[in-house]
Amino acid sequence: MILTVTLNTALDITYRVRSLRPHTSHRVTEVTERPGGKGLNVARVLAALGHEVTVTGFSGGATGRIVQDQLTAVPGLVDALVPATGPTRRTIAVVDELTGDTTQLNEPGPTVTSAEWSAFQEAYEDLVPAVSAVALCGSLPPGVPVGAYAGLVRTAKAAGVPVLLDTSGEALRRGVAARPDIVKPNADELAELTGSHEPLRATQDARRRGARAVVASLGARGLLALTPEGRWHALPPTPVHGNPTGAGDAAVAGLLTGLLDQLPWPDRLTRAVALSAAAVLSPTAGDFDHTTYEKLLAGVSVTAT
Repeated sequence: MILTVTLNTALDITYRVRSLRPHTSHRVTEVTERPGGKGLNVARVLAALGHEVTVTGFSGGATGRIVQDQLTAVPGLVDALVPATGPTRRTIAVVDELTGDTTQLNEPGPTVTSAEWSAFQEAYEDLVPAVSAVALCGSLPPGVPVGAYAGLVRTAKAAGVPVLLDTSGEALRRGVAARPDIVKPNADELAELTGSHEPLRATQDARRRGARAVVASLGARGLLALTPEGRWHALPPTPVHGNPTGAGDAAVAGLLTGLLDQLPWPDRLTRAVALSAAAVLSPTAGDFDHTTYEKLLAGVSVTAT
C-alpha cells in the first residue's frame, strides 16, 4: 500500500475551447471534472498501474464531496481524507485546441484551523506504519504551518517508511532539511530552492541540503537525477506534445513504483519518463495513455552524466 498526501486537494475542471483569445467570449467544446491536487493525480496513476493506494489530506464543502464521490469509483484507491470546514478548492484548466497550450487558474484552498491540522496529523500518524511508501505532494492550504512537510517527513522516517517530497517554495526548503528519500522539483522550483538555474549545480545543492536523492523535471528535456548510486539524465525517445498538467505527477508515480520494486535507478527513471510522456498525451491530469507508455518504455534513453 502506498500513501499519497494532498493537503490542498482540488476539483480539477478542464475546459476545451477552439482558440483561447483574451478579452473575448468563448464557447466551450468539452468540460471534464476530476479529483485533483498533485497527490491525487499520483494516486490515480498508481491505481491504474495496479497498485493499492490510500489518499489523505483535507476535503471540505460541496466541492470536497464531489471529489470524494469520484474517488470511490477508482479501483484500488482508499479514501482517508480528513474533513475541513472550508470548501475544497477548484482548479480551472483552459485548453486551446488550436495551439495545444493550457492556461491554468488555481484557487488558494480552504483555511485549515489548528484543530483540523491536529486531526490530520493524528490520522497521518495512524496511517504511516501500515504503508510501504509515502508521497507528500503539492501546495499547502492557508492555515497549515509552512514547516508541515518537514514534520510529515520526520514522522515517516521514524516509522522506517521511505518518503518522496514534491512541493515548492518555503515548504520545499524546510522539507528538504528533514532529509526525505527523494525530492522531485521541476526546474523552476529547483532554481527557487537553490538560486541556481544550472540544473546540475542546482541538483547538487539540493542534495547537500538534505535530500537523499534529487530528481528534477526538466520538461521536454526529461529528468535529471542525482542519487547515492550515481547521476543520470533520462529522455523520452521523441518529443511529445499535449497537456503537460500532471506529467510531473505521473513521473512521481513511476519513481514510487520503481522504489517499491527495488529497481536500479536507471530503470526507475525509464519508468518515470515513459509515464510522464504518456501523461502529456492525456487530456486530463492523473491519466496516461497505456499503449504509449508501453511503447515508450523501450525507447527512453538514460545516460550517466
